[in-house]
Formats: sequence, structure tokens, C-alpha cells
Amino acid sequence: MTFEEVSKSMNASLLRLSPTELPSYLATQAFSPRPFTDFMRQKFREKEITQKEVFIRADLDDRYGYKLISGEKQTQQRDTILRICLAAGFTLGETQEALILYGMAPLYEKIRRDTAFIVAFRNRIYDIHDVDAILRVNELPPFLLPDPD
Repeated sequence: MTFEEVSKSMNASLLRLSPTELPSYLATQAFSPRPFTDFMRQKFREKEITQKEVFIRADLDDRYGYKLISGEKQTQQRDTILRICLAAGFTLGETQEALILYGMAPLYEKIRRDTAFIVAFRNRIYDIHDVDAILRVNELPPFLLPDPD
């Protein structure tokens, strides 16, 4: 997600907020205790896809997938989150937001492997095996295996 995309998605009043106004703003806003979980579940509903379908398409054990989405389990493997985003048919912007909310770096076009993912999302190539083939053909590291359950 570019700076411009992030700026457009922010509340306009937030961009004009001064440091002295921050305490009252924070007191009046409702913040989610689990932003990644809420975001992912909302996107699955919007796309009319079940979590189980996503985990099957992502080639993830569903018990592990449910625990990841709920926050019960954590992963350090960015590929696991990318697999879920691909399997759910996320746009590039939705994927960038999911990565950021999970606490991971968004895709960056100056990194060769990230460029392959950006191209896949932009061309709506959501099958993880097709994306893995793109990585391999371009001599980039394939998907990492998911974390053990």
C-alpha cells in the first residue's frame, strides 16, 4: 500500500489532529482489541467465503488456520498470511492491510519476490500452486511450508 493509499483511507480529521488533541480523540474512539481477526473475518464475510474454504485453498490445516485468525496461534512466516490472502481472493490493498495488521511488512516492489506476489494479486492469480509456479519459474524461493500445528 502506498503512502497515498494509506492517507486516503485515514479519517480526514485524524490527519489534522494535533498532539494536544490526541488524548480526547483516543478517549472518544472505539479501538478493536483484535484488529487482524476483525479485519479478516469481515473480509471473508464480504467475499462470501468460509474460513474452512480459505484454509483448504491455502493448503493449511483448518485447526491451525482458525487459531491463526483468532490470534490463539502466531506465525513468523509471512508466506502463511499471504497464502490465506491469496486463497480468500484478497486484492493487493486488502493483502497489504492484512500484513500490516498482523504486524508484518507489506509487500514492497523493490524486493524481487514481493514483486512476483504483487503481479499475482494484480492479475487475480489466487491459486497458491499457480503462484508457487510463478515463483519457481522466476528462480525465486517457493512458498514456505506452513508452521506446524
